[in-house]
Amino acid sequence: MARDRLTDTKVRQAKPGPKPYKLSDGAGLFLLVNPNGARYWRLKYRVAGKEKLFAVGVYPEISLAEARDKVAQARRLIRDGGDPVADRKRQRSEAAAAADTFQVIAEEWLAARAGEWSPSYREAVHSALAANLYPQIGGCSIRSITVPVLRESLLLMERRGALSALRKVRMWASQVFRYAVATGRADSDPAAPLRGTFKAHKPRNFAAVTRAQEFGELIARIKTYDGSPVTRSALMLMAYTFVRTGELREAQWSEFDIDGAVWRIPAERMKMGDEHIVPLSRQALALLSDLRALTGRSPLVFPNERKLTKPMSENTVLYALYRLGYHGRATGHGFRSSASTLLNEMGFDPDVIERQLAHQERNKVRAAYHRAEYLDDRRQMMQRWADYVDELADRFASGVLNEGIKA
Repeated sequence: MARDRLTDTKVRQAKPGPKPYKLSDGAGLFLLVNPNGARYWRLKYRVAGKEKLFAVGVYPEISLAEARDKVAQARRLIRDGGDPVADRKRQRSEAAAAADTFQVIAEEWLAARAGEWSPSYREAVHSALAANLYPQIGGCSIRSITVPVLRESLLLMERRGALSALRKVRMWASQVFRYAVATGRADSDPAAPLRGTFKAHKPRNFAAVTRAQEFGELIARIKTYDGSPVTRSALMLMAYTFVRTGELREAQWSEFDIDGAVWRIPAERMKMGDEHIVPLSRQALALLSDLRALTGRSPLVFPNERKLTKPMSENTVLYALYRLGYHGRATGHGFRSSASTLLNEMGFDPDVIERQLAHQERNKVRAAYHRAEYLDDRRQMMQRWADYVDELADRFASGVLNEGIKA
């Protein structure tokens, strides 16, 4: 019998014929040679008296020795009452389920959004899902996640009072499920029926100083801040430009056109993915010139003190305001509210103010048109604003503010 078994040479030299034919190796293993030259290893066996065929592999990807090893494993499974075909179906089903878990699909969905969101926003979404849903349902097949199952995960957030985050996490989960439906891996979105079923979040505005007299005091205190000069510069540049804290922290020197007096924040760093132009006042340009001597070795305008390739901590501005005595009274984001309120009081066109605040235009055509709209008006406004900021601080420092100031 041994001499009738296949050899590597015999397998390698097997030529296709006009019809399919088999070369037997014994123990049910044979090589099926097709007219097109394709060669397949097959195992013929019986389970419960019924003859079955098991696909062992394709030659030459699977060698003769490897085919015999696979057949030996299959024979042991049959001896123990199993079925190689049924076992393979089970393994493939489990592998498919593992590939279609909520976490796997959520990560795929996040990757697909790479060109639409800024890195910081994408990371915020990822962190929220990883912290609030992955531990509960991340490893579950997405088809197995029902409305009650998802609700239980989100209720954990409600119980600890994370109501604002809950609303966002439910929304992002809904987008993950819709993505799974669109790619044929889910049948429905269990997050959709849960909308409006949790405790309502009562929004709280960012702490901000919006009265001229008080804002002048804040700026005067910042100008005499005895902490890091880089932090002091960050606070003042935020006051002059009223950009978002993240946009300031991650600012790179390459984004600044000093000769053109503009700061172009690229789309990938903006909250909603559109480039934003910030006209630079004389005060902002002078501040940047001073900063060059302090942080010019880094690509970042405001690098982390420990690692120049990373931006300053998101808490740096907030803690500096705490040191100045503004705990609960002012935040980095609050500078935007201050500017919005005072600029409106100064009589500037609300559309110009909104454009400079980079508030999202929902209509994409209008958003593209508005990117540079009112730029001349915005240049004038930003210079007048910087002058006004300094004026308020100077009047406070000289004691004149207490008599009241009109814009």
